Formats: sequence, structure tokens, C-alpha cells
Amino acid sequence: MRLWSLHPKYLDPQGLVALWREALLARAVLRGETRGYLHHPQLERFQAHPQPRVAINAYLAVVYTEAVMRGYAFDKSKLGPTRVAQPIPVSAGQLAFEWQHLLHKLARRSPARYAQLQGMAFPACHPLFRRRAGDVASWERP
Repeated sequence: MRLWSLHPKYLDPQGLVALWREALLARAVLRGETRGYLHHPQLERFQAHPQPRVAINAYLAVVYTEAVMRGYAFDKSKLGPTRVAQPIPVSAGQLAFEWQHLLHKLARRSPARYAQLQGMAFPACHPLFRRRAGDVASWERP
């Protein structure tokens, strides 16, 4: 499971579809609808949020909006009620780690997308997150 802190606009088609599916799975975990992935490290920041379900729904809404802008037919009925969520802090080190991880993936599976993005120094984070100083998150598996 990879719940990117980066804005979904950087993802290639495979990455965006995977993010949609994985975020839906994350929401199912947060709702107690599955027994798997209960302790997945990617969920820690959502579980620590004062309103985990509001946060994951806000996260999914941005992914859905990106998909619609690209002309994809994601199922809107899978979105939960969306409200403004308290932002989740994300460290600059975590964003840098994810950016390099994404570029590595894109270099292999989407070279044209990689070529578009490789020179970018400061990618935007997902709107649910707010950048702050710091290293790679403790829950990240390098």
C-alpha cells in the first residue's frame, strides 16, 4: 500500500489507478471493514488524525478530482462524505523520499512521464498534507 504524500497530478495512469484502489482499501481498514492491513505503516498518519474517516475521505476526493480531470471514469459513489479535514503534517524529508521513489518507478514504467518530471525540485504535496521541516517519516520502509 502506498498512500502518496505527493500530489496525485504527478502519477502516471497506473499509479493513479493504484492510488485510488489503495486509498479505498485504507478507508475500509479505517472503517473496520477488513481484518487485513490493520497495522500497515502507511495508515499511521490517518489513524493519528483526530478524524481519520474525514481525513481519508478528503484524501480520496483529491484523487477522484485528479482522475476526472484526466477523463477517467472512477466510481463517484465510492467516495464517502467529504468535508474539510485538518491538515496532516508531512516532512520535507518524507516528500523528498517519495519523490525519488516515484521518479524511480516512472523511469521504468512511464519514461515519457519521467522525462517531464525529472528536473522538478520541489513537488507539491497532496492538499491534505502540509509540508514542514524534518526527515523521512519513522513509519516509512526505505
